Formats: sequence, C-alpha cells, structure tokens
Amino acid sequence: MVEVEVMAIGNELLLGDVLDTNSNWLCQRVTGLGGRVRRVVMVGDDRKAIAMEIRDALERKSDLIITTGGLGPTADDITLKAVAEATDHPLGVNLEALKMVKRRYEEAAREGYVADSTLTPSRRKMAHLPQGATPVFNPVGTAPACTLRLEDTTLISLPGVPEELMGIWEGPLQPLLREIFGEGYYQEKMVFVDCKDESLLAPILKKMTGAHPQVYIKSRAKKFGPEVKIKVTLSSAGRDRNQVEGAINEALKDLTKSLGSSGLAVETIEEP
Repeated sequence: MVEVEVMAIGNELLLGDVLDTNSNWLCQRVTGLGGRVRRVVMVGDDRKAIAMEIRDALERKSDLIITTGGLGPTADDITLKAVAEATDHPLGVNLEALKMVKRRYEEAAREGYVADSTLTPSRRKMAHLPQGATPVFNPVGTAPACTLRLEDTTLISLPGVPEELMGIWEGPLQPLLREIFGEGYYQEKMVFVDCKDESLLAPILKKMTGAHPQVYIKSRAKKFGPEVKIKVTLSSAGRDRNQVEGAINEALKDLTKSLGSSGLAVETIEEP
C-alpha cells in the first residue's frame, strides 16, 4: 500500500484566517486510490520548518509526500526553496515551467484578467524549481505544480488555491498518480446499530479489529439518547478489488453475528 504524507503550508492556515480544506480533499482522494495517509501536518511560511518536515518524511521513507501552498509569486511563497534545501536539489529556472507561466499570463492578458503578459521577476519566480524536478501544468492558475522523484519517495508540490489544486490533481497529474497507485480500490460500508451506549460496542469492535486487521472499523456516536443509533464504518483499500470487497463482506458478516449474539441489532447497512 502506498504510504502518503500531506503538508499544508501557509501562515493563513495557522492564524485561522483560512480553513485547510485541501488536506481533507487529498485524504479522500488518496484513500480512494487505495493509498494510506499516515500523517498530515500544517506548517507556516517558514523555510527551515518546512524543510525539517520534508526531511523527517523522507527519513520515514514515505512513498509519496504532498505539499500544498507556497508556489506563488510573492516573497512568502517559499515552499520550493524549502524542498530544494531539504533534498539538496538547488533551485534554478526550469525552461518548461517558464513556458507554462508565460502561456498562462498570455491567456490571462487576452481574457483581460491582467494588464499584460510581461514575465516580471515575480512571475518568473514561479518557474524556479528544484534541480531535477518536473513541472506540471496548472490549468486554472499561473503557478505550475512540481514533482520530484527521489530514491524512495516522490514529492508533489501543489498550489494552495483549492480550485488550482483540484484542477491539477484531476487533470495533468493523473498519469503520475496512476503510476504511483496503480489500479487502487477503496470500499466503505456503514452499519447503523441500535445501541444507545457506545461503550457496549467497544469490546465487540476490538474483537473485530483483531480478527480483520485489513479492515478499518470505527464507531461514531455524537450523544446519548433513546433514539440514538450508532454508526459503525468499515473500510478497506488495496490494489485488488475482489480482495477488498471480500475483506469488507467477511468483516461485516462477522460483526453482524457478534452484535446479534450480544443482543444488538443492525438497523441498516449503507454504502456511500
């Protein structure tokens, strides 16, 4: 299974000015591809702090590191400087990235979004990538994404604007994602149990988790009350669809049997 770490970068996130929806969106997409996000961190616009997080992730030998934010034209957009420092791949003008930036500003000028398409120093800054990196076209904004293949890890740096991140992920980044994840598959089923007290479920779920380690089993209760039904989620991911579905179905069958033996009834089973 592909092990993934996500780093959301930006002072605005730590100040609470902007809600980090990118990490949640990426976790959903990685899980859907059959990968596993094992860590998500939020870091400010601090080159040393970002570089430290990247080095730590590399030492953990994560298969994929995804950074979001800090690719723009302003002085506080320093993500790629941190990537360069952490990986010992110095920054330099990437001619392919420069062409991408030029193309996007020419399009923006034609559409009247900017006054002209001149490649100012601030605009050229977005074409400075770590040595050996590959730019990825941004179909929504102006800053290219960036991928860097290292010995054990692939590092993907994406813009922080959600629409840009999504456009790149669902568009030009797809060939690389298929190469990394292969034909990954994810399945999830939700079981609603007629149980007013989550603590009664705890020993049953503990037993199920031990018996079915390939399936993630989690109960979710918001409150006590006579009408409360507790939702139990069963999910699994892998490269083989039949194996994933078989694991989920076997765990669900075992869970239903154990709940019935304990006098608890499964009300409904849903697939999202």
